[in-house]
Formats: sequence, structure tokens, C-alpha cells
Amino acid sequence: MASRTSSPLIHPDEEDFDLFRIMSALTDPVRLGIVTTLASQPGLACSGFYQDVGARSALTRHFRILRESGLIRQHDVGTRRINTLRKAELDHRFPGLLDLVIREAAGRTAPAADAPADPTPDPADA
Repeated sequence: MASRTSSPLIHPDEEDFDLFRIMSALTDPVRLGIVTTLASQPGLACSGFYQDVGARSALTRHFRILRESGLIRQHDVGTRRINTLRKAELDHRFPGLLDLVIREAAGRTAPAADAPADPTPDPADA
């Protein structure tokens, strides 16, 4: 089967992370929502994000900007593209930055995907 994309995915090395490029990527509310969603739901496929954030091509562009800034890592599994935050690398290069961004984003941005179902029901709900 042919590759999902005609060109390889670009992921900068940790030493090439640029703080201003990262912060620029986070200024968009959709991208900030993607980052906060991935903080709570690592390994989410692109198809797991709301499609109403714009045209599919716009969502693809948001993921590319996040990936090329170094905020996320993407890899293909079959026909799905899986997304994860590069938290360990970001924490090593810019200690506490991602935690601060996620904490400050709380309440400012809507999640970009539904929260996963909790497999253990809360006894108070019974």
C-alpha cells in the first residue's frame, strides 16, 4: 500500500525547538484546543477531533503547524494518523512551559474532541 502522504512528516529535533515558533502556534484557539485535548487524551487520531473546527484542510493545516513547531508528534497506523504531545521533550527544553500553557488554557478554550468515557462509574451517580 502506498504511503498516506507523498512527503515525509517533519518533526524538529528537540535542540531545534524555537520558543517563539511554539508560542506562535499556540496563539490560535483551535490549535490551543488540540494541545489541551492531547494533554488529557494522548494518542488521539486526527479523526477523533471535531470536524466542525473548519474545513478538513484547515484542520490538517493546524496539525501541520503544531507538528512543525515541535508541539506534537504524528505517526501513521494504517489509515489513521495518531497525535501525541511531545511533553517530555518540551519539558526538557523549556521546563514547565507546557504545564503553564495547559493550566492557563483551562476555561479559555473548548476541548477539540469528546472526553473518553470513564470505564468506572461514579457511585454518587447511582
